[in-house]
Amino acid sequence: MRMTEAEWRDLVICLLCLAVAACFPWMVGAYWLSIGVSIAMFTVLSTSWAIFSGPTHFISLATAAFFGVGAYVVGIGIDYLPYYVLLPIAAVLGGLLAFLVGLATLRLSGVYFVIFTLGLAEFLRQMITWVQNISGTKGMYVLTSITEEHIYWQLLALAAGVWFSGWMIGRMRLGFALRIIGDDETVAKHVGINTSRAKVLLFMLPGSVAALAGAIIAPRYVYIEPSIAFTPMLSFQVVIMALLGGTGRLWGPLVGVIPFTLLWEVISISAPNQTTLLLGVSFLVIVYFLPKGFVGLVASIKRHSSIRGAQ
Repeated sequence: MRMTEAEWRDLVICLLCLAVAACFPWMVGAYWLSIGVSIAMFTVLSTSWAIFSGPTHFISLATAAFFGVGAYVVGIGIDYLPYYVLLPIAAVLGGLLAFLVGLATLRLSGVYFVIFTLGLAEFLRQMITWVQNISGTKGMYVLTSITEEHIYWQLLALAAGVWFSGWMIGRMRLGFALRIIGDDETVAKHVGINTSRAKVLLFMLPGSVAALAGAIIAPRYVYIEPSIAFTPMLSFQVVIMALLGGTGRLWGPLVGVIPFTLLWEVISISAPNQTTLLLGVSFLVIVYFLPKGFVGLVASIKRHSSIRGAQ
């Protein structure tokens, strides 16, 4: 399928934005670089989440589970294998775990799927805690020469890869099939779409990406333990940022990631004991007032304006 003039224009704009973003570490100090790493990480996680949950309308809270698997791959393997060898291993394991979870759960729908994916991270956290208690260890150190700049550039490259993957999926038969599944799964089955296979295949993307992001970010933590790697708050943050921006467009989650990350930084400093409460309130406000996110709100305003202009 040939690219349209508008698609070429969008591609050029994206490349320019990526080039500017790549220069960010040279333009700021350590504090703002740390913020930049957080924004890059949440952009990767929220965008990959939206690629699956946007068309299918399945709310997955398994991000923390995949992320933690990736972090622990680096934590366990850093003494035996080079860091850059561990990254593809983490991605493969994350995709495999997503495949197995998808086979078991994507036949479920609604709240049942949400509960299972949320419980997955807690199950892994408790299992690793149990193993560490038996072995007499509490956590592990990740000591590498990887700097904050290296982590930022790796996450930026991963974000570009996720955007490209989402763009390609949208132009493939898989993307078309998933849009039909999201509108009406019964109709999708009647027209011959293997709905289970399509959902499992797409679910592997956020699983693999989240595990790779966890592996990339592991050196930033220096010390890893289950409560850090498998924190359920990460899953909720990803969902909120994606919904805030909007899942209708590939770049929608980025619109939610930037303001929410900055707001979260302010809240974490000024009211560190109220972060969980404010996270819950944010979720309720977004679902009630912005069900389609900022991108959907802008599109709705433009649509109403064009209708009034036509009248």
